[in-house]
Amino acid sequence: MTSLGDDVFVVRWGGKEVGVYDGATFTLRGRIAVPRLGYSYGLAACAHNKCLYVSDCSHDSFHDSFHDRLHAVELSGRNAVTKWSVAGRPAGLSVNKACNVLVACYKAEKVQEYTTYGTPVREVRLKAPWHAVQLSTGHYVVSQSTSPGAVSIVGVDGQVVRSYRPSRASDDRRMEAPMNLVVTQNDDILVADTYNDRILSMDGSLSSVQELVLSADERMQEPFGLCLDKARGRLFVGECSGSSRVMLLDMTLCDWLNLSAL
Repeated sequence: MTSLGDDVFVVRWGGKEVGVYDGATFTLRGRIAVPRLGYSYGLAACAHNKCLYVSDCSHDSFHDSFHDRLHAVELSGRNAVTKWSVAGRPAGLSVNKACNVLVACYKAEKVQEYTTYGTPVREVRLKAPWHAVQLSTGHYVVSQSTSPGAVSIVGVDGQVVRSYRPSRASDDRRMEAPMNLVVTQNDDILVADTYNDRILSMDGSLSSVQELVLSADERMQEPFGLCLDKARGRLFVGECSGSSRVMLLDMTLCDWLNLSAL
């Protein structure tokens, strides 16, 4: 899930197209077909390049192989699609300050950076990366779907600056499959702690970690996709279990800082 302007883009597991929703009313505006799309774990949109990026991990059952690639969709009247190969099992995507796309390649254990034309810029090796977003400092914050899960701050040179990785013994603190994340204007980090059915909030130094408290009616089931609507102060949360809902959390009405310290 990602957004651009008033549009919110959503792709379903195994779907062959991307739904385009109105960000204010969340009504369906249209669909974008992505030819030969397999299984997508991530979307990202770039206002500068007017492009939507779609990660793709397609399994060829006949040859028992995976085709790992990235689709770039021009957000124009034609919605022309180009694609290029990336490293093993691409997952979360984001666009950095240089307007390049970051691809977290889970199986290949690296984060790759490409221009909008598919030209490789750099890559960083890291264990089990699921999603990488660049902070204002230039460092990357990366969710790692290890056991237990971790969130790390990584330099562009590939060196880990610091990590939040609770021990196995601390069951109430450990993360289980941290997936997508978003970063606020102040470099605060929101992480979908998927198998713990919760969202964690961390500061940019990973020194303060808290859990978002929701009402019983807002209980999540395996939150996966996160999309921050900074203009309206809202957070879209896509679930990968239960009824596979997209939840809309109003950060101003529910008091986003109503958090429970871990």
